Amino acid sequence: MQRQRSDADPQQHDLLRVCRIGRAQGLKGEVTVQTFTTEPERRFAPGSVLVDSQGRTFTVAQSRTFHQRWIVRLSGVEDRTSAEALNGTELYGEPDDPEEMAEEGVFYPKDLIGMTVVPAAGNALGLPADMTIGTVADVIDGPQTLLKIRLRKPADGTRDALVPFVEQIVPDVDPDADTLTLDPPGGLIPGLGDPDVAAEDDPIDDLPDADTATPATPVTDADADADPDADAGTRAMEDTTPSAAGDQADPGDDSANGDAARDESVADRTGDTARP
Repeated sequence: MQRQRSDADPQQHDLLRVCRIGRAQGLKGEVTVQTFTTEPERRFAPGSVLVDSQGRTFTVAQSRTFHQRWIVRLSGVEDRTSAEALNGTELYGEPDDPEEMAEEGVFYPKDLIGMTVVPAAGNALGLPADMTIGTVADVIDGPQTLLKIRLRKPADGTRDALVPFVEQIVPDVDPDADTLTLDPPGGLIPGLGDPDVAAEDDPIDDLPDADTATPATPVTDADADADPDADAGTRAMEDTTPSAAGDQADPGDDSANGDAARDESVADRTGDTARP
């Protein structure tokens, strides 16, 4: 069923929370799971390997959905007693290759947070490309993914601005340079486009360190268990420390969503919600 892997501790490596095991289902070792992934079909496909916070690995033997809930059987878990012993265990998966994701226009929220935001070359507002708009403070999930931009120069009493994460407004994301370019329409971001703002000498180097901006509390999807299709889109990153595997929680218990972990969710600039 499981073997120890000392190098798989989610607290030490960049693993992503995929699900939390809930109640046993039936007598043959199946369990219900609360999902934290936008790709349950891939993560719960037979043969997929997941790891818990103790470094134990689990291989998916089979999976299915019933009444909009995922039910999974893990290799070596053959009876109800073994399944019940896993209640509350959180399982993690390896992140995808960041270069391949960038080519698809898909990013993990954690990789966007802290990026420097600058105007795109030839932007509609005529802003100089060497000015700094701010930094990405948060990535917010919803019908449309939003970037919460912490403005370098607040305007009209507004410190933050919400920007749709779509290619028309965010034409380029450069993980290597840790920058993100904007081509916003007029009125989207307070103060942008004003003559006195555009004329200022505002080089990127003047931007304070990213750790001076306090990210807002991320938005989570408390209803992921009730409807796996609701995972399509993105879910904002939570804190990075996984909860102990011994926590007893049921997928139907919304209070379990408050545990700190980094969920497997993606921000898709192209508008597609599922990855191949």
